Amino acid sequence: MENVVVMYPSLGIGHLISMVELGELIISQDPTLTIKILLTPQHYETKSTANYIKNVTSATPTITFHHLPTLPNPPDYSTPFFDLVFELIKSYNPIVHDTLLSISKNSNIKGVILDFLSNDAFDVCKSLDLPTYYLFTGSAFGVGMMLYLSTIHNTTSESFKDMRSYIEVPGTPPIYCLDMPVTLLDRNFNSYKNVIKISTNMTKAKGLIVNSFAALEPRFMKSLTNGEHIPDGPTPQLYFVGPLIRGDSSDNSNDKCLNWLNSQPKKSVVVLIFGSIGKFKNDQLMEIAKGLEKSGQRFLWVVRNPPPENEKEHAFALKEPELDNLLPVGFLGRTKEKGLVVKNWSPQGEILRHKSVGGFVCHCGWNSVLEAMHAGVPLIAWPLYAEQKMNRVHLVKGIKVALWLKMSEDGFVTADELAERLKELMVEESGKKLREHVEEMSASAKAAMVDGGSSRVALAELVGSLNSVQV
Repeated sequence: MENVVVMYPSLGIGHLISMVELGELIISQDPTLTIKILLTPQHYETKSTANYIKNVTSATPTITFHHLPTLPNPPDYSTPFFDLVFELIKSYNPIVHDTLLSISKNSNIKGVILDFLSNDAFDVCKSLDLPTYYLFTGSAFGVGMMLYLSTIHNTTSESFKDMRSYIEVPGTPPIYCLDMPVTLLDRNFNSYKNVIKISTNMTKAKGLIVNSFAALEPRFMKSLTNGEHIPDGPTPQLYFVGPLIRGDSSDNSNDKCLNWLNSQPKKSVVVLIFGSIGKFKNDQLMEIAKGLEKSGQRFLWVVRNPPPENEKEHAFALKEPELDNLLPVGFLGRTKEKGLVVKNWSPQGEILRHKSVGGFVCHCGWNSVLEAMHAGVPLIAWPLYAEQKMNRVHLVKGIKVALWLKMSEDGFVTADELAERLKELMVEESGKKLREHVEEMSASAKAAMVDGGSSRVALAELVGSLNSVQV
């Protein structure tokens, strides 16, 4: 019987890509292992995700995708996104249980690797006595925050939204309570209760796989490995195997963005891309356009329609934006020599690796951060949702790879502020120093992934742990 590692990603292309990249690394370390990735229909309903899955299947036959059936009574899509993710995974537990049993009849399951947002499947895996690992698609800093949440929960009684103070976590800069993820601000939120469950279950896992590398977060990794984040018990084995990022793709050789970048000077372009679901209201889109024009910098900007004001919409739905209705009159014409505006999507990883790119206005999602670090591109931090405000503190004050973008309490950024930060990053001395530091991180990221590098050593330890399982 074949030896199988089962993976269960959460929703979102970034989570899926990290799982696939990890699967490919595991196979490269031990070709006798095969990878089976469980997918709900919600994983692959967008065209770009379906194409990505198809390409992986074609390129790597030892990675297969098991498509779980559609639920007879799926969760309500009007549910807030993170509640929807947890509810969906929980609803699939009976099916996942039967699926794992079915796989085990014909294969030796060496381990199950759960996305941390697929946490509700943890009890299913343990009930079947399967070694269970977590892939944390965020940083070492994020893992520390996640593990320490249980301690904060047990030693405080107030919700974060009511504290108006700074949260002290081992190895991290102080985090202002309102910079914690919105899903955690109120103890009564379902999302808060679900994250506390993740925090608890992660301490029971056989191992925690983290998408980071040693040179990027040494201080935080040290506090983690010293067990400072779980004061009342042992810390699971940690594997820092990153950066798990998508490699080069030949499919985008005729991409409009890449062709335009080919005509731009070296390190002259600022990229503005805000993840797979980042959207701005009309007034903010107008302000971004004014800021770009005022800065005088070359730019590549991916624009999406604003979120609907009076209706619920699937988080990943992307309708074609009408740029003339969203941007200032004449903006596209006035900036055509220095800027390119793209609708909805662009090949971010390849763009960041392009020699013409010198800066990245980033929503602080960890996949995007790692792509930028690997490419040696410094950041302007513009958090939008999830853990991104918390990440901003880490990026600016912890590992010092980003500039802080001032925003109002509701997240609005003025044209003047954006223009000033763009000029600081691309022209001023502080931006030059930041770029030099990030270029060092780029060299370290690449060194971590070659034979003998820190992430390759950690990968070998992970595969050793998987193969130690007696089936």
